[in-house]
Amino acid sequence: MMNAPLHALETVALRKEYPGTVALRDVSLRCEGGEIRALLGKNGAGKSTLVRLLGGAVEPTSGAILVDGNRVRFRSPAEAIRKGIVTVHQELSLIPGLTVAENIFLGRLPRRRAGLIDWRAACSMAEALLEELGLALDVRAPAGRLGVAQQQMIEIAKAMSHAPSVLMLDEPTSALAHREADRLFTLLKRLAAKGVVLLYITHRLEEIHRIADAVTVLRNGALVGTIPAGEANPAAIVGMMFGEAVGKERPPAPPPSGTPVMEVRGFTRKKSYSDISFTLHRGEVLGIAGVLGAGRTELLRGLFGADPHEAGLVTIGGKTVFPSSPSQMKKLGVALAPEDRKAEGLIQILSTRVNINLADFWPPSLHWITTARREREVATRYVRGMDIAVQSVDSPVSDLSGGNQQKVVIAKWLNTGPCVLLLDEPTRGIDIQAKRQVFDIVRELSSRGISSIVVSSELEELMEICHRILILKKGKLAGELLPHDATLENLVGICME
Repeated sequence: MMNAPLHALETVALRKEYPGTVALRDVSLRCEGGEIRALLGKNGAGKSTLVRLLGGAVEPTSGAILVDGNRVRFRSPAEAIRKGIVTVHQELSLIPGLTVAENIFLGRLPRRRAGLIDWRAACSMAEALLEELGLALDVRAPAGRLGVAQQQMIEIAKAMSHAPSVLMLDEPTSALAHREADRLFTLLKRLAAKGVVLLYITHRLEEIHRIADAVTVLRNGALVGTIPAGEANPAAIVGMMFGEAVGKERPPAPPPSGTPVMEVRGFTRKKSYSDISFTLHRGEVLGIAGVLGAGRTELLRGLFGADPHEAGLVTIGGKTVFPSSPSQMKKLGVALAPEDRKAEGLIQILSTRVNINLADFWPPSLHWITTARREREVATRYVRGMDIAVQSVDSPVSDLSGGNQQKVVIAKWLNTGPCVLLLDEPTRGIDIQAKRQVFDIVRELSSRGISSIVVSSELEELMEICHRILILKKGKLAGELLPHDATLENLVGICME
């Protein structure tokens, strides 16, 4: 261990431009082997872009990447791996039906002279690697029969089989329990002791104090700075991640009435969320905050009946139900604008007119012209009322910008006459003006008595638009804040601790 070579990763003015936007702005940083560097930043800060550049998924517009002092350039992840940079993504990439050994050496299994796979050598190599990493796994067991934590360890073993100089991990504990995370941290410290550069992406402040030596923060594609992990308290992190947004005041909004419109009791889905209970009032905008993997999206989909849950009831309109399908919940007045609006909220090849009417089809008409005319009237009303920028309601919805597509998704569900609107990341991937318009729509619905539950990774947005915020942590409710009585620092501290 003492004689292990120390590697180094460096970027010099690394920049990535896309048409109309700069995703990464001249980032220069240096990470030494033997340290674990945490990488923080809110959504859109540039973390994913930096990892994609370092991992060979995309090429930089300008700037340089150096490994051990040598400038490297690659056109694919395979080239990056050959140059010593390996990424462990949040989503597991194992093949369940293959053994541990087969997954570790997939595409690189040792062969005999005749070209046949040398299974004994493969198992022996896998066992030696796992022993070196301090892992006790049966290399002949199918990966699909192992737990999530063990599969995560296999992913890291697979990465280490390439003998990397740099190992990047993207939210590796998002699906792990506390004890399983401890095992992972022990493994990462062993790797650091071997001189490997570890770049660790996380949203959890508590993890920083347990695993990291230093913290680098990105904001709006630019490097804000690097501080020792011991100085990474909530106040420091909030200031670096949000900058001027910290002092932003929430404009006055009418308080919700005392009339309950939805009551959720004991809502549970194993490995996603547990014993969730809350009451939503008429006209209330209720926020749900939490880091990636906290169970926010899963909870909304469960309330809408889009995904199954094991326990829990919902009372709405005086009727208590066990949500089992979107059609059931739609009849009760619940609507969901999903996180992935392009794939799940809209049908891209169809027109704005058809998409707005999708959730509330007219009864089949004796003449298709009559149905089309009524659909056009509805679509035109929403296009004008919600200021949707579209050349024609009969043009494909794919022609619209992200912000206008999001408004079409909301219009589609408003057309069903809901009393509760579930909004999952409603401002993701849209510009500032479109965000303000979405906020205005939610406020206007609130004034009409329509309630909303908003999930957002943009915590400052929740502080601005919500009457009340629930904090979800590792699938459980960890607290509740009233934006007028709290600060962004409070919210970030609870979410990340």
